[in-house]
Amino acid sequence: MGKDETLVLWDEALLGYNLGDHPLDPVRLELTVDLATRLGVLDRPGVVREKPVAATDADLTAVHTAEYIAAVKAAPGHPRFRGFGFGPPDNPVFPRMHEASSLVAGATMRATRAVWRGEVARAVNIAGGLHHAMPSRASGFCVYNDPGVAIAKLLADGAERVAYVDVDVHHGDGVQEMFYDDPRVLTISLHETPMALFPGTGFPRETGGPGAEGSAVNVALPSGTGDAGWLRAFHAVVPALLRAFRPQLLFTQCGADAHRLDPLARLELTVDAQRATYIALRGLADEICGGKWVATGGGGYALAEAVPRAWTHLLAVATGEPVDPATPTPPEWRELAHRRVPDAIVPETMGDGSEASYAPWQPDGEPNPLDRTITATRNAVFPLHGLDPFDPRD
Repeated sequence: MGKDETLVLWDEALLGYNLGDHPLDPVRLELTVDLATRLGVLDRPGVVREKPVAATDADLTAVHTAEYIAAVKAAPGHPRFRGFGFGPPDNPVFPRMHEASSLVAGATMRATRAVWRGEVARAVNIAGGLHHAMPSRASGFCVYNDPGVAIAKLLADGAERVAYVDVDVHHGDGVQEMFYDDPRVLTISLHETPMALFPGTGFPRETGGPGAEGSAVNVALPSGTGDAGWLRAFHAVVPALLRAFRPQLLFTQCGADAHRLDPLARLELTVDAQRATYIALRGLADEICGGKWVATGGGGYALAEAVPRAWTHLLAVATGEPVDPATPTPPEWRELAHRRVPDAIVPETMGDGSEASYAPWQPDGEPNPLDRTITATRNAVFPLHGLDPFDPRD
């Protein structure tokens, strides 16, 4: 492997993280890999594909309790198992739950270590991003918190500053919880307001524990926020904080459920804006931390309409040139998507026709719910990083 290469962790065994008749359907991964393959993204020069190896119990106990891991192993043998957060509808017990979950964690851990050690510049695990899992319980469809496992191992390997940016529509609560008191990890989450959406956390006032003030950043977007508002908020908060923090590696959770067609939330993003966000994240990684960028998937429940296109764009940005949103989706992929998700309206192009443009935030702009959100976040955390919350250049 080389310094300008991208590692993509993939194996069909990752489809084993399957909660059954459930919104988190692994078909979204199948359709993403098929689309990216048909568009030639995964066959580009410099792309290294590797099958993951499961995380060990020792790896998992960096963030999870031994009692919880034992429960995950035992639960499939007891169909009516309850406790540790398990049970319908959100977190049903499923066959080989420990094996499937530890494989996801192992993939993300391998991605992160490969980038940290300089084996590759970037790495992607679209099956990862299970950001809600807590140290001793399942939560929000997530069993093991693979970002948490990977970041904890990164710190053990000597990293001094790691930035975690979460663009899932839901607050990245599990990762924030695991590193809330650790000044070495900056967690930034942009999500729909917790007043309207699970998990009910992620307010601007959540800024980090004693000794780690400013290490948690939350942008709680009003329901209905679209491309222009999302990008306005992202650029008003994320770049300045990353530049001030100077992470050695950028870890991003790229859940696709902020898309306007997602059935579980009420933000109104297009694939075009998601693509623009990925381009911005890669640019920030190149500028600030020598290109060291790790990206995972996350949520996303518009199984054929949004997720495969969003994460194909993510893979394209990570591996080289972005895909033009006007690119037609391959007919063979559309046929597969119709078969696998019969009720879906399968998209014919890689974009939604949005310009994905925005007006930069200004402190003296017309007051509105979005700008009040931006101002609340900047007021809460910018001074803790030596930044002026009222200076739009920051």
